[in-house]
Amino acid sequence: MSAAVTINRRAFTATLLTGTFSMSISQSALSTAYPAFMRDFNLPASTVAWLTTGFMLVMSLMIPVSPWLLANVGFKRLFQGVVATFAVGTALCIWAPSFTLLMIGRLLEAVAVGVIFPSYQTVLLTITDAAHRGATMGIAGLVMGSALAVGPIISGVLLTWFSWRALFTLFILVALGVLIASGRTITDVMTLAPSRFDWPSAVLVASFPALLYVLSAATNGGLTPPLIGLLVVAVLAGGWFVWRQLHATKPLLQLRVFATGVFTQSVLLTGISYIGLIVTTIVMPLYFQTVLHVSPLVSGLSLVPAAVGLSLLNPRAGRLLDRLGARPVATIGMSLIVIGFLLLGLLVGHLPLWLAIIGAMITEAGNAFVMMPAVTAGANALPHELIPDGTAVTTTVRQLLGSTGVAVATLILSQVQAATGSALAGFRATFLAFAAVGVVGWLLAIRLPQASAPANAPR
Repeated sequence: MSAAVTINRRAFTATLLTGTFSMSISQSALSTAYPAFMRDFNLPASTVAWLTTGFMLVMSLMIPVSPWLLANVGFKRLFQGVVATFAVGTALCIWAPSFTLLMIGRLLEAVAVGVIFPSYQTVLLTITDAAHRGATMGIAGLVMGSALAVGPIISGVLLTWFSWRALFTLFILVALGVLIASGRTITDVMTLAPSRFDWPSAVLVASFPALLYVLSAATNGGLTPPLIGLLVVAVLAGGWFVWRQLHATKPLLQLRVFATGVFTQSVLLTGISYIGLIVTTIVMPLYFQTVLHVSPLVSGLSLVPAAVGLSLLNPRAGRLLDRLGARPVATIGMSLIVIGFLLLGLLVGHLPLWLAIIGAMITEAGNAFVMMPAVTAGANALPHELIPDGTAVTTTVRQLLGSTGVAVATLILSQVQAATGSALAGFRATFLAFAAVGVVGWLLAIRLPQASAPANAPR
């Protein structure tokens, strides 16, 4: 690492995380504005929801491309290009006189987010010595957790006094500030290894967003014949993608990272913890409104304590990882996820609002002790040159498992409720099913090595 990077590490990290933070808020805050979009563009909720669905599909398309970009484009130019792309997309959203142009702007934002999400983790892992990676990634987790917590709050406040365009105005102001600051604070910290871009693999990468789309659509309307056909094509294309990466001299995404057992365990742990997080954030508002009969506003605010707790625990979990190693930290986290879901499942129907909030807090607290610590432990187990591929693989698998978790949770909830005629039975079955998933994660956690950083990690 150069002296310049060492001297400006704090400014570099602050700029990187601020840019990522603002993009993360744009991902989580938009759903609050759906009624305004529906009213202004005279569209149904199913159409407006594509602002999120389309965003996720394009984001998942770009994630596997990020290692190639990091190896072929200087990081300063890449970061500024990503922020500029996000700003252009956001400007288009502000101006958009039609939903089509709003959607195009949103997809440009997704291109930027899909590149920056795995890249910021890779860069932080690269510029931090192995002994302190846990603390650094804990701060990164705090930033992401804070975005999850404050996104809906900021959105709700702005929409109280302004139109939905104010949301995008805030995003573009932050993006422009980050773009200006990056000229002095962001430097080229990644070692370049130029290679030709593998276009066939890039086309086959579309199998990932196709799978996500099938999962999302099946959740809403079941597996129709067209969806089944798309699923078959997506699975075949995904299999071809994997075969091509394993046999290519310069693969777009190096899947041989799975040959490292600790990395594979860490990817599964990250995915399971993300399932716990996303299922909690989606199912709990339904529980609050369906069973406890609170308003949508109270339902949304009831998840804020869990998100704030997640944010505050992330840096502490990172420091624990540096001190104690991966196994005890991940075991604590998975234990909390299991306990949280068991509490919700066994006491469903007997939970006042405050106790249901505590159950959500316990589940999301577990995520703080698993998500970033598992990412860090997995990266530490890889050779230095495979870290970009490792973070891209982790992010991709996390998205796929998270979407699968949502689909399964929705299926269990609806099917059990239809079979029994009881909403309580549906929620009980859902919570207990994901407690069982948490037990699988716990078994993976206790098999992790004690050490969080190998002796031959880059220093």
